[in-house]
Amino acid sequence: MTSPLTKPSSEERWTPRLWGTLLVLCAAMFLDALDVSMVGVALPSIGADLDLSTSTLQWIVSGYILGYGGLLLLGGRTADLLGRRRVFLVALAVFALASLLGGLVDSGPLLIASRFIKGLSAAFTAPAGLSIITTTFPEGPLRNRALSIYTTCAATGFSMGLVLSGLLTEASWRLTMLLPAPIAVIALVAGLKLLPRSEREKDHRGYDIPGAVIGTASMLLLVFTVVQAPEVGWASARTLLSFLAVAALLTVFVLVERRSPGPLIRLGVLRSGNQIRAQLGAMTFFGSYIGFQFLATLYLQSLLGWSALQTALAFLPAGVLVAVSATKMGAIVDRFGTPRLIPAGFALMVIGYALFLRVDLDPVYAAVILPSMLLIGAACALVFPSLNIQATNGVDDHEQGMVSGLLNTSVQVGGAIFLAVVTAVVTANSPENTTPQAVLDSYRPGLTVVTGIAVIGLLITLTGLRPRRRQQSVVVARSTLKEAEADRVPVRD
Repeated sequence: MTSPLTKPSSEERWTPRLWGTLLVLCAAMFLDALDVSMVGVALPSIGADLDLSTSTLQWIVSGYILGYGGLLLLGGRTADLLGRRRVFLVALAVFALASLLGGLVDSGPLLIASRFIKGLSAAFTAPAGLSIITTTFPEGPLRNRALSIYTTCAATGFSMGLVLSGLLTEASWRLTMLLPAPIAVIALVAGLKLLPRSEREKDHRGYDIPGAVIGTASMLLLVFTVVQAPEVGWASARTLLSFLAVAALLTVFVLVERRSPGPLIRLGVLRSGNQIRAQLGAMTFFGSYIGFQFLATLYLQSLLGWSALQTALAFLPAGVLVAVSATKMGAIVDRFGTPRLIPAGFALMVIGYALFLRVDLDPVYAAVILPSMLLIGAACALVFPSLNIQATNGVDDHEQGMVSGLLNTSVQVGGAIFLAVVTAVVTANSPENTTPQAVLDSYRPGLTVVTGIAVIGLLITLTGLRPRRRQQSVVVARSTLKEAEADRVPVRD
């Protein structure tokens, strides 16, 4: 139920209220991406002002990732059970308060706490916002267009965050923390007026409290272990025991979900090949890009001596390309379909990463760096909206929050894991002498790993091009009892 805002038919024009609803949701996604990219450039100034060590500074970034990646599964299912509008607005209000707190604190622990709270709130706004879109816009051209605009706002926010952070940090790093607060308040006020009301799920058969506790604990421990592994050592007893604990928790989680009458994740959704490809594609896509951005930023600032603003402008063409293509992506998806567009985007990404391997200590931006940025931007324009569309197509309205949380979890966990792997590879190849050429040579294995991750994503998504006997295979296994009995599929799975 989406009263008072009814679903538009495929032949209707979007009303101003419908546009307003989409803009509110886009604002929240924009803020999530903006917040992630802005803090990175501000870290040196934060460390100098608050007298923080490098390891403490890491937790300003990792705290957000921990809250975001660890609670997405819970956030998605909570939106389904308690109402998407309610969950979205409450979480957005918490995000605004945490932004204000982050700009006013005078100690590292309080700043890290504010970042964790912001990540936690984003873990509820992201799946709730995506599920509001997928339950408001009917599957097909209208939803494809809406999701294309929505996902483009994430890329635009990330790109603008890089530029804004370079400008704002020149005045004060606190401005980078405070900027999201007024934007979130405006979106909150507009959301109270515009967002469609949704009923709580009525026949949910109870709350899966054990699954929520175990699933959240496993995700938090996984992200924490991966974030800390490069510092304490991948082969250290602490890291190995943590991974063992994660494996045990995930095993218990699967057993609990199989037996729960109202599971946090209905495992039956993972019987769809398109769903699995979307989740694995999201992991490799975001993981490879975060690894690339990390190394490219080090290369431009540490080796070439570029300023934070110059570095941000170097990445800007990719973001501009994504933003310009926003209004066209829905029609492109309608024409070619996500199974074709996703591997095509991965192919462009692989080429872009491979071209970046040519960099040296005196590159010509237009000839060496710009082609990679444009290819990566084109890849993001094709892949990111297509993954969101593929993951949410064929899913019942009452499970849209769950699938949205699962997709966002894949994105964040993939980013955390593969960034840690890339960091470990670069650290292992660090030279004893710190000449610029030696440092650059230590980056190349990391860039090779980034390219390899994208190749894995390409190979996975290429399997979706195989001819299928039945077009219905794009539909995720349903969850109603009647359909489950007809297909002889256990409901709880």
